[in-house]
This record gives sequence, structure tokens and C-alpha cells, in this order.
Amino acid sequence: MFPFLKVSFILTNQVIIEAMAGEKIVHMIDLNAAEPVQWIVLIQALSARLEGPPYLRITAIHQQKEVLDQMAHRLTEEAEKLDIPFQFNPIVGKLEDLDIEKLRVKTGEALAISSVLQLHSLLASDDELVWKKSPLASKNLNGIHMQRALQMNQGTLGELLEKDTVSAYSPSPDSASSSPLSSMSSVKVDGFLNALWGLSPKLMVLTEQDSNHNGTTLMERLLESLYSYAALFDCLESTVSRASLERLKLEKMLLGNEIKNIISCEGAERKERHEKLEKWIQRLELAGFGNVPLSYYGMLQARRLLQGYNCDGYKMKEENGCVVICWQDGPLFSVSAWRCRK
Repeated sequence: MFPFLKVSFILTNQVIIEAMAGEKIVHMIDLNAAEPVQWIVLIQALSARLEGPPYLRITAIHQQKEVLDQMAHRLTEEAEKLDIPFQFNPIVGKLEDLDIEKLRVKTGEALAISSVLQLHSLLASDDELVWKKSPLASKNLNGIHMQRALQMNQGTLGELLEKDTVSAYSPSPDSASSSPLSSMSSVKVDGFLNALWGLSPKLMVLTEQDSNHNGTTLMERLLESLYSYAALFDCLESTVSRASLERLKLEKMLLGNEIKNIISCEGAERKERHEKLEKWIQRLELAGFGNVPLSYYGMLQARRLLQGYNCDGYKMKEENGCVVICWQDGPLFSVSAWRCRK
């Protein structure tokens, strides 16, 4: 129903194919192995290389063993059909509990890492301790937020957004990063990025929601999520019937649960801590990564896919060597590629 992940898969696969040209042993690490189709397409592309296919290893991480078993079956079947030497290494567990040693990275292989909508969840890992130590934790936060809301008049949300008073609560582009809670809670993700850098990957491709949902106050997160999720609902409205059962499930089980988590949860329970591309660029550069421009051919393919939706709202724009996928002019998802700087 949305083209965002399809665009991410196209851009990720193409930049991997170009980075791995001539490599004889390729090791792919998928930090959230939920979708085998992406890697089936990659296997097909590698099998068509002029110099012949490489020896391919895929390490896949997921919380459910059944998901990994299904992926192993489909990828092994495809590799055998195309006569590609292939090995699948499943790791059952949460990303935050990952033991880097289990990735079994070997000397002499060209390593690529793919992270799709995963790293933002690590921002919550240290936050429970930080939250308990915060003076805010001793107060009734719901009461504070309710008083603020009442001060802003008892109108509808639409009327509330029209009022000048909202600007007092509207977060600045980097308000989440400037708050003490969020800056302290990035310890886990920074350590994880440092550990990945230590594996010396030839390439890492990151896809994340491009929204500022990691503010420390309810009003910050309410306003930011209102605009970004309203855009996602507009996307559905433009391409999918309201009578669609699949759309109803998506709205309730995915979007609804994300909104609820962003607005009503605190500490380690708040996993949906989406941040803007510029914050991820800062983190990756501090961890020792340098930006790699995405493939021009990959971007052509992705734009062709968006045009296939017969909808003028979907757009792609380049930003700091990365790609931001938009609805109208509002950014919703970012895709960026990175390499290890010495």
C-alpha cells in the first residue's frame, strides 16, 4: 500500500551491487530480516554478474524463529535454482540484545549491513534508567500535560493548531537532540554503531522514518506525530479504498500502535523514537562512518516505481548525499549509505 519500503529495497540493493563489484565473498547482515523478497532480488542480480556470482552469506536477525526459518527456505531455494554458493546464518533475538560475535564476520569477506526501520528503537534502551533519575519522573506528567492542554483552550485539535499559542510548544528541528533526556538516551545506539564500525563493513545502508518523534514533552510529540501520520493517512487515501480490509488492519495494527507508543509511553516502553536524517548523519559521522552517494541507477529505478503509483504526491529528493522520500513536500523516510572511515 505504501511505496516506501520498496523504494528502500531498490536503493539498498543497487548500492550494494555496485559496492560489491568484483568481490568473491560477500556477507550481508540484515538487522531486521522480515522480508525475503529484497534478498531474492539481490541474489538474482548477483547471479547475473559478468564475472560470475560471489559466495554469498546472509546473516539475518529477527525475534521470531519461524520468520527466519521461512526466509532461510526461500533464499536457499532461490540460490540453488541460480547455482549460487550460499549460506544462511539465522540469529533469533532482539537487536538491543545482539552479541556482535554471533554475526561471525570473517577476514577476507566483503561485509554489507542493512538496517530498515530498526536503529531508532535502540534510543529507548538506556532511557528507563535516565527517566527514573530525572526530576520529571517524580511529578505527575499526565497532570502537567493536561493542564497545558487546558491552558490552550478547549477547542478541537484543528482549532488548537491554528492558534498562535501552539508555537510555544512546537519543537525546533533539533529540540529532541537538545534535551538532556534524549541526548543521554543515545548511549546504546552510539555504542552499537561503534561496534558495527569495528566490523569494518564495506557498506552500511540505513532506512529510517524522517520525523522528529523523540521529544521529551507530550505536546512536542503530539504535534510532530500529527503532521507526519496525517501525511501517511493522506497517502492511503490517494491510492487505497476506505473499504479495504487490508487498509483498516494497517491503520489500526501498525500506524495506530505507533501513534499510541509515541504519545502515551515513556522510558524504555517508548520504542518509536523516530528522528530526522540530520541527527542520524551526526551519529554515524561520530561513530566513524562517511557518507556514500546512493546509486544514480538505483534512484532512476526508484523514481520509476513511484511514478507507477499514478499519484503526484510521492516525491524523492536528494539531501546531504542521501535520499528523502516525501509525500507532497513533507519528508517521511530517509535512505542513506555509509562506509567506514579509517
